[in-house]
Amino acid sequence: MKRQKRSQIEHAFNRGYSAAIKGRSRDGCPHLTGEARQEWMSGWREAREDQWNGYNRAACAQKLSNL
Repeated sequence: MKRQKRSQIEHAFNRGYSAAIKGRSRDGCPHLTGEARQEWMSGWREAREDQWNGYNRAACAQKLSNL
């Protein structure tokens, strides 16, 4: 069976979430403008918020795999 490709927007969100889990700065966003940048930043912000709410790195990784 063919695998369905993830959309670029979903991929940007997941990469932003991953970057924040690893402690990277939001200045490391690879997208300069557009919807992909907004989604990357949304993912980054959500991961930081999860960390502030007490999620540890393993819990954040589990949440990312469920997204």
